[in-house]
Amino acid sequence: MSTRTTPADVPAAEERSRRTWVLAITSIASLLVVLDALVVATALTAIRTDLGASITELEWTVNGYGLSFAVLLMTAAAAGDRWGRRRVFAAGVALFTLASLVCAVAPDVETLIAARVVQGAGAAFIMPLALALLSAAFPPALRPRALGVFGSVSGVAVPLGPLVGGAVVEGVSWPWIFWINVPLGAALLVLALTRVEESRGPDRTLDLPGLLLAGAGTFGLMWALVQGGSAGWAVAGLVAIGLFVAWQRRAAHPMLPLHLFRSRRFAAANVVIFFHWASAFGVLFFIAQFVQEALGYGPLAAGLALAPWGLTTVIVPQWVGRSVGRFGERPFIVAGLGLHSLAMVWIALVAHPAAGYAAIAAPLVLSGTGIAMCLPAVQSAVLTSVAPQFLGKASGAFSAMRQLGGAFGVAVLVVGFTAAGSYATPEEFSNGFTAAVLTGAGLAAAGALAGAVIPRKG
Repeated sequence: MSTRTTPADVPAAEERSRRTWVLAITSIASLLVVLDALVVATALTAIRTDLGASITELEWTVNGYGLSFAVLLMTAAAAGDRWGRRRVFAAGVALFTLASLVCAVAPDVETLIAARVVQGAGAAFIMPLALALLSAAFPPALRPRALGVFGSVSGVAVPLGPLVGGAVVEGVSWPWIFWINVPLGAALLVLALTRVEESRGPDRTLDLPGLLLAGAGTFGLMWALVQGGSAGWAVAGLVAIGLFVAWQRRAAHPMLPLHLFRSRRFAAANVVIFFHWASAFGVLFFIAQFVQEALGYGPLAAGLALAPWGLTTVIVPQWVGRSVGRFGERPFIVAGLGLHSLAMVWIALVAHPAAGYAAIAAPLVLSGTGIAMCLPAVQSAVLTSVAPQFLGKASGAFSAMRQLGGAFGVAVLVVGFTAAGSYATPEEFSNGFTAAVLTGAGLAAAGALAGAVIPRKG
């Protein structure tokens, strides 16, 4: 017996197809953004040899990306509301792709650093708009599941970064970690312009004073972190943030409406993502080094050693996305960060050069599971706690808190590491590593406490 397609089925099928394209495009774009924040780590030695880079210059190939990324996130969200989220997202993809090309052909380290700064700017115009476009495409009932898929794809970049970097460096050469972005970015640009519908925020007025104050404040705080805690820059950043808050209270068209923070869900979830990414990013920075410095693995082997962690970031978020609507976000946030914190304590107790990789394999899986449980839940808490017209600005604030948390986590864990150990011997590194991961456990516990105040329902 044949089935007939009714006219009502056609728009429904078209809508499902449109949502699928939006989910695929935004997820892959997010994957590239997160991947490029990490992929350079295992290529630094090759870059130093080929370009004659100093230690400071190598640091800036990483920090330049994160600095421009964090500074421009709020600007990107406001620009998307003003000129169109799809248009600004596409511009970010184009800028990211062009900067990746310059990175790949850079003749010297100065050019590479400059291109990395531009690449981070492109990433800043991708990430918050990806979340806003995704949230606009899916109704509230379907949004948590879509965010679960989005979290799976972007989350896998965390362990995949060192693996891809090590494989490319050993198999070809370091410029290819950037060449990979060029065809993918070009394809994403075409698809974004042809498969994603435009959306805007209701407030088309650009809050220029707010943009300048938010950018200055974020820059001051980020610069203080990447420079190792410069007090002057930190104070300047805090002053600018204070002025930003004061201006937002009286601005006719604020870039970040402060009434959003009256929602306990929104405010607590932004605190959660700060500590979530501080712990996850900081711990990954040191675990990748522990496997190489203490256990003697090469770059590719180190990436493979993190693969069990990566598998959890693919599987777990999809399950969480399907379950958040039934159980709410709070159980997954608290349990996820609690598991990650316990895993870090476990690793601190067993990590030693003589112990071998087997001693940390199980807690790595536990840690990855916890991190993967938290991310889609906290994204859902933020994006379902605001009205549709504020999605862009909420996404910008959320993404900015995530980037600031990552920089903060690395800086704090480095302090813990240097207080207890050094790179002199594998044993000395293990001592510092133990202090660093215990610091990461504390950051995760702080995030779990913040998650505990999120209401069961919005």
